[in-house]
Amino acid sequence: MIELLVVRHGESQADLEDRHEGRADFELTPLGERQAGLAAAWIAKRYRPHEMIASPLKRAARTAEAIAQECKLTVAYDEKLTEWNNGLLAGMKREEAHRLYPLPASGRQPFDTLAESESEIQFRARAEAFLSELLFRHRSKPDLHRICIVSHGGMINMLFHSLLNLPFQTELSLATGDTGIHLWRIDRSRKRIVFTNAQEHLRS
Repeated sequence: MIELLVVRHGESQADLEDRHEGRADFELTPLGERQAGLAAAWIAKRYRPHEMIASPLKRAARTAEAIAQECKLTVAYDEKLTEWNNGLLAGMKREEAHRLYPLPASGRQPFDTLAESESEIQFRARAEAFLSELLFRHRSKPDLHRICIVSHGGMINMLFHSLLNLPFQTELSLATGDTGIHLWRIDRSRKRIVFTNAQEHLRS
């Protein structure tokens, strides 16, 4: 049986500056660092993982490092866990992005690569590739094996869609706040969402 403990990074500098983040590599804020520390202590006490995989972008890597230090693990980094590649929008103020790269009147389509960005289809495929490879690699684990994945809101949403084999066009989305934690359990063909977006560690 495999458990995926999926964690979003803490608050980043882009959040304070109202910038598009995506592939822009912003650091955690002091609050984000504190959030990561609180998440790490909560995870170590309640859901200590056996291994860790994270996006190499600074905000996710730093969050993962805090958890790894608390749980005495090392972090493996995987480029497939990075956030949506938003091309020319990365790091841009939202107001400026809206002016320079307005959405078409028909809305953004799944195949669009507006502003040299990754299309939604490509983004979903990347999540599918990561998840299928991970589950295949651990398919024969006889006992519980818990993997902590530290990533970004958009990618976590895509992983959720991939795990549940949701159709590409779906109205269902998964909310994840700063250091929000999800637990998904896979036991052969059975998949169970144990909890989503836990943030009780932030109330301590």
